This record gives sequence, structure tokens and C-alpha cells, in this order.
Amino acid sequence: MDRIFRIEQNGRPKYVLRKDDATQWHRLDGDPFGDYTTGPAIEDEGVRVLSPVQPSKIVAVGLNYRDHAREMNKPLPDEPLLFLKPSTAVIGPHDAIVMPSQAGRVDYEAELGIVIRKQAKAIAAAEAAQYILGLTCVNDVTARELQARDVQYTRAKGFDTFAPIGPCIVVGLDGSALDVESVVNGERRQASNTRELIFGLHHLVEFISSVMTLLPGDVIATGTPSGIGPVAPGDRVVVKVEGIGELVNEVVADTSMLGGLTS
Repeated sequence: MDRIFRIEQNGRPKYVLRKDDATQWHRLDGDPFGDYTTGPAIEDEGVRVLSPVQPSKIVAVGLNYRDHAREMNKPLPDEPLLFLKPSTAVIGPHDAIVMPSQAGRVDYEAELGIVIRKQAKAIAAAEAAQYILGLTCVNDVTARELQARDVQYTRAKGFDTFAPIGPCIVVGLDGSALDVESVVNGERRQASNTRELIFGLHHLVEFISSVMTLLPGDVIATGTPSGIGPVAPGDRVVVKVEGIGELVNEVVADTSMLGGLTS
């Protein structure tokens, strides 16, 4: 399986490939969202791994794990519950999650992410695989007190740095039975499997594309399992999805002078 990374080297972003579990970078020749081939090997000196995509939007799904619905004391939804996270919230592996001073409690949420390959509008579930480039890890960072106060999720989910994505996109991975975990400071906090999803990946593509057009690079965050909890400055959060890898981010306090808004 191809693993597509977006890296910065010598100040320039570029897409690169790793084959299966190999550690050697190869240049990606062509379009990662279209046709591409494996180019020559490249040195990994001075490489910084970026978020694998720059989505126009992240479409997130609430209460999509049975165990999380029980944890939140809410009934199973009859159809997917959608909300949006802005593109400005996206950060990559090892970038800092900044806790806004006005946010109150901030939680981690480990999720499997779907990366869209081509424009999708009103796509049937049976055709959804053609529109999926691959799968990645997502941390749907959430200001929990603001979520309860506002009722709708835009502010609680939309702060800068509240959408870590990565470390790569895995092409050809079956997402129907993958372990999803979060680890905070070395302690496992979430542990479930995508078998527990209420609405599966292809159904989500069908449902969301019936509402809005999905563009290449858009990400669907498929929901989080039970075990959510708060983080604090100094914490190290790891989101693990079987077959993809680890998305690692440190949590830091907001040190800006803008009343709690990140710069």
C-alpha cells in the first residue's frame, strides 16, 4: 500500500511516498489526487512532516460510535450528525495544540479520517470507494465547556490548531475493522475499533455528498469512540489508527497577547 506524506524540505512543501512499511522516502511524480508514479529516492535530511492534506473543509461526524453515545448518555442517531471544522484549524504531526485562554476544558478525540480523491456530489455508497484517496488519523480537539454552552459546535471545534491530521494518507486500506486509540502521556485513554461505527465509511460519503460537494483533499472525520477526556499544557497526545501510524502532538498554553486567540 502507498503511504502519501506531505513534507517540507529546504523550505518547500512536496508530496512523497513510502511503500508499505518502508522507511525510505520517494518522490511522488504526478498528482496525488489523480495519476502518480513513484519517483527516485530522496534524502530525509531536513524533512519536516506536514499535514498530509490542506482541506477546504473537514466534515466531522458526531456520536458515530456506539460506546461513545453511551458515554455521552445520548440515543443512537437515526442519521449521521454533521458539523464542520475550518481549514484554519489544521495542523500536522508534532505541531502544537494551543489551548485558548477562554476555552475552558479541552478534550482529545481520536478518529479515523477519510481523504477525498475527487469532487463528489450525490454519490451512492456503492460508488464511494472511487472517491476516496485513502485514510488518515485525525484528532478532533474540542473545547468541551464551550460545546455545552453554545449547543452548536462551531466555536468549540473551530479554534486554530484544533484539527491535527496525519501523519500520512494510506491508499488501499480497508477501514471497516481498524483499531482506533488515543494515548495521553503514555496512558491509553481510548481503545475501540471501526466495527463499532454506527454509520460506515461508504455510507458517510453517500450521506455527506447528498448535502454538500466534497472536494479533493477534503477530510471526513468519522467520529470518536468512548474514553474522551481533558488535556493540559505539557501533555503529549498520540492518536493511533491501525495500519496508518501515530499522530503525535504536544499541548501548549496560549501565550499570545490577543485575548486568547492564537496568532
